[in-house]
Amino acid sequence: MKKNEVKGHSAMLLANGMWGLMSPIAKLVFIGSSVTPFILADFRIIGAAVLFWIASFFTKKEHVPHGDLLKLFFASLLGIVCNQGLFTIGLGMTSPIDASIITTSTPILTMIFAAFYLKEPVTGKKVLGIFTGASGALLLILSNSGAGNGREGNMLGDLLCMLAETSFSLYLVLFKDLICRYSPITLMKWMFTYAVVCLVPFSYTGLISLDWSSVGLDTMGHIAFVVVGGTFISYLLSPIGQQNLRPTIVSMYCYMQPIVASIVTVCWGMDNFNLLKIIAVCMVFTGVFLVTRSKSRAQMEAYEKSRIMQGESGQGGGKPV
Repeated sequence: MKKNEVKGHSAMLLANGMWGLMSPIAKLVFIGSSVTPFILADFRIIGAAVLFWIASFFTKKEHVPHGDLLKLFFASLLGIVCNQGLFTIGLGMTSPIDASIITTSTPILTMIFAAFYLKEPVTGKKVLGIFTGASGALLLILSNSGAGNGREGNMLGDLLCMLAETSFSLYLVLFKDLICRYSPITLMKWMFTYAVVCLVPFSYTGLISLDWSSVGLDTMGHIAFVVVGGTFISYLLSPIGQQNLRPTIVSMYCYMQPIVASIVTVCWGMDNFNLLKIIAVCMVFTGVFLVTRSKSRAQMEAYEKSRIMQGESGQGGGKPV
């Protein structure tokens, strides 16, 4: 595995680990205080924007042309406003189990969009990997169906979560080239700034009327993790993975989120880690490995070029998968 791929995999592993931890913690915020999903979404976006601007003062400045600033606006709509906003609101309306199941649709959506837009090949190994990973994630989630989730599923909440995952899949595919041009801090600084402009004017009334007396120290700590860990650090790491890995591989790491959520559930004494969960985790990692080993468009084109150059000598080997 190349050095840049190791960097990309490490970044996505950490980012999705924090996102997986964020869902149960965010649910604790909603249950333990008067903080609504809209208000938590505001905290996430405003807090991350401030942190990325502060971080930008300590890094090398990058000039972003007006054309790319416009593209970053649309990237922000898909990657942050719709994804983060809709998912946070949807999570507040539905159960964590439903939300976790819906996140497993991201790799499938990304593979479809990448096949049409980036002309990425849909190989047998890639399909098998996505199916294996999705099956493992679903098995893990369903094995937790008896654990206390706090709320029943909600159709509108499920739909909002689904729209959030669709928007993130489109973001990964449509803005792959743009993501590779700039540092993660430059990208996120502008994207979260645009997100503040788009969201806060419609939700600031709830923010300023929040009953702070209902927000205890524990809840403040949970909010701090959502803002710093589940947003700032995760979105700082995510572009690193997007720059060094293919969109389909990046999306496969969403399967880490239910794994982390299950581990947290076990550590908090809400469930037990059994053989079924071990099998599910193995299936998820097997799926990620298979998609990682599948051939990219560039590799397929290189193979075809090599085959043409070798002619009919029979030295080309089998078809890559």
